[in-house]
Amino acid sequence: MNIYDKAHDLAKAMKESQEVEEITSAMKLVDADPESRRMLDDFRQRQMELQQRMMSGDMPAQEEMEKMEKQFEVLSLNLNIRRLFDAERRLSVIIEDVNKIISDSLQHLYGPANPKRSRL
Repeated sequence: MNIYDKAHDLAKAMKESQEVEEITSAMKLVDADPESRRMLDDFRQRQMELQQRMMSGDMPAQEEMEKMEKQFEVLSLNLNIRRLFDAERRLSVIIEDVNKIISDSLQHLYGPANPKRSRL
């Protein structure tokens, strides 16, 4: 069994999944409305900036986080953007589940029950 072949099979299955189809469909609807596209692009840009700051150890102020939450709530009132967010969330759950399955399969190597680990 070639692990890379399995990874490519998984990637193909994900590309062909209902969740990816729903994201693609929702993106087309958002792209068709310039105002929705602009609002979403602005939100994603601010979100990326905040994440980069947080990764560098610069925690944003509570007001900034609340402002982002409010912007998310406003965007979610747009049915097409909410549809996109929902589809992205469902795909994210699948990715998290797959990651957990892979991690769990290796738990015996790094878990506390591994006697070799305790001798190091």
